Amino acid sequence: MPTVLRILGFRFFFYSNDHEPIHIHVECGDSTAKFNLVPIQLVKSNGFNARELKKISILIE
Repeated sequence: MPTVLRILGFRFFFYSNDHEPIHIHVECGDSTAKFNLVPIQLVKSNGFNARELKKISILIE
């Protein structure tokens, strides 16, 4: 799982053998999320609140 970025406690990463569409995984503590990159769109989230998801989306942009 190559890590792309660590910022504000978030870790952005991907799996090297992952599937389409292009997406990124995010974790912070026990919370996880998955965002498609084109267009930037939340796919699923577990444990993040709306404010954290907005912050993650902005960081992805």
